[in-house]
Amino acid sequence: MQKYILLTLLCSSTMLSAQFGKNCELRQFKINVFNPGIEYEMALGVNTTFDIKAGLQVAIDPALSDIYNELGFFPAIAGQYRYYYNFEKRQRNRRQVYGNSANYIAPAAAVFFPGSRTIENQVVDNIITYAGLVTGLQRSYNSGINFSVDVGAAYYFGTSNDGVYPVANISIGFIISEKRWCVGK
Repeated sequence: MQKYILLTLLCSSTMLSAQFGKNCELRQFKINVFNPGIEYEMALGVNTTFDIKAGLQVAIDPALSDIYNELGFFPAIAGQYRYYYNFEKRQRNRRQVYGNSANYIAPAAAVFFPGSRTIENQVVDNIITYAGLVTGLQRSYNSGINFSVDVGAAYYFGTSNDGVYPVANISIGFIISEKRWCVGK
């Protein structure tokens, strides 16, 4: 009977280790300065996190006839399911992985709330939404400073000019609360 209990505990601890892993921070709460707002990132698996942010962001406006001519600064909610693919390489090279300091790929989605605006003498009051794929990097330092940059492409919809357009995000800010997980194996 004791052998079965020991075997069950051993298997459970192995599955628990495989589920949560040792790479990602369990959760982080950040304040962004570059795009003013708040951001929350939580670990979902060994190398995956869900990142959600709310605040003001720079964005293109697909309702414009020449979308690249002028950028808007809109309230937004954005989310990414990040897969960090180089934790092990960074650890082998003795680089820091604190605060999920690694490179990632992520499906991304965002909703922008620009409010009413006049474009070519017409009042436009629709929201701007996109869904796409980005690749990027995030770096965090022991001082709490954090930055991330990602680029990709997304399908923008909800306007008269629906289509695939570029996405670029820059976040610079501070980690104000964290729940650290053991880093490395």
